[in-house]
Amino acid sequence: MTSPDARMLASQSIVIVLCGNKRDLDADREVTFLEASRFAQENELMFLETSALTGENVEEAFVQCARKILNKIESGELDPERMGSGIQYGDAALRQLRSPRRAQAPSAQECGC
Repeated sequence: MTSPDARMLASQSIVIVLCGNKRDLDADREVTFLEASRFAQENELMFLETSALTGENVEEAFVQCARKILNKIESGELDPERMGSGIQYGDAALRQLRSPRRAQAPSAQECGC
């Protein structure tokens, strides 16, 4: 499946990370860094080379992906409250804390003043 296929099946705002694995086996490389990087750029993918053996960039791939999703939520491009967004909060209490409706100042009747 290519990234255009994934975007048609999911959301246009989907975050896709291309991980070039086995970074530690540079001598056995079949795809150059430049080829993979160019492919990622042409298809609007995040790209990192990783190594499960050394742990290089494994955590970073998840961190960058999460950061990009958060940026899309904060910019309004993704709305976790919308069905089909692909985003959901793990805890209902978090949903209430982050809900834009809760961010408004309470009325005098609600706050008990």
